[in-house]
Amino acid sequence: MNIRGKDIKIFSGNSNRPLAEEIANKMGLPVGAATVGKFSDGETLVNIKEVVRGSDVFIIQSTCPPVNDNLVELLIMIDALKRASAGRITAVIPYFGYARQDRKAKARDPISAKLVANLITTAGADRVLTMDFHVPQLQGFFDIPVDHLLGGAILARYFAGKFEKLDDIVIVSPDVGSVSRARKFAQKLDSPIAIIDKRRPKANVSEIMNIIGDVRNKRVILVDDLIDTAGTVVNAAEALNEFGAREVYACCTHGVLSGPAVERIQNSPIKELVTLNTITLSPEKKIDKITQLSVADVFAEAIERIYGNLSISTLFTQED
Repeated sequence: MNIRGKDIKIFSGNSNRPLAEEIANKMGLPVGAATVGKFSDGETLVNIKEVVRGSDVFIIQSTCPPVNDNLVELLIMIDALKRASAGRITAVIPYFGYARQDRKAKARDPISAKLVANLITTAGADRVLTMDFHVPQLQGFFDIPVDHLLGGAILARYFAGKFEKLDDIVIVSPDVGSVSRARKFAQKLDSPIAIIDKRRPKANVSEIMNIIGDVRNKRVILVDDLIDTAGTVVNAAEALNEFGAREVYACCTHGVLSGPAVERIQNSPIKELVTLNTITLSPEKKIDKITQLSVADVFAEAIERIYGNLSISTLFTQED
């Protein structure tokens, strides 16, 4: 693996072209010329249309819905660039799909997150740049370097600027597993935390059981890494409302928002859902209650630091 290519080139698949263009623009670079589409039989077509020999190449591609199409695009783009003698290939995956399948929850379950990590490595990626894995331990699934960015600072900065007073804010973890994330978020706003204790009887269905902490007459912010069908966050918002919360907000890094998610959020007590643009929102998901913030600045700086062989951890310190 080369430590550094002779220049930077940015390429993009079809999963999040607007984010790729925004990142490239902030770096003063064009998005590399490439055709990424499909053959008539549905197979993925990739054609790199410029010289990449010896270059430090960054492929920006979230593995969001349609997950399998976007994943295969990423794998084939990596292979094409490797065979074109790119100096170093970094898979920039703002949202890493399959992250929730990280262990055997029951007998004969696959560990799909590890399989996907192996596929990306085998395809020829030299390193991975991503944001907010579902669990940080996923970094160990890769046998290549992983730079793991955090979206909490962007979200916290938004809420710090939104409210004149922060002394009536409580940060809420939607479940016990997200307490560490909520605590770090609360530290940025110097706010207390509360925890929702829930029981999940089956997949994508959650039952609110109890709230640990004082939320009465408080402005509460639910914090999670991703929101998929929105059942958990909406049930949590309703429970917080019943426990006397004055206003309920929610935020997450990845707004997957599949199935009935948007309708649920629209009809919920949530005043505003703030998410990052690691996943592009389709027009029908752009409702007044949903605000999307850009991650282009942090990814652009991270890419420049990787190219310059500079510390990424320094970037986290600056965010804090």
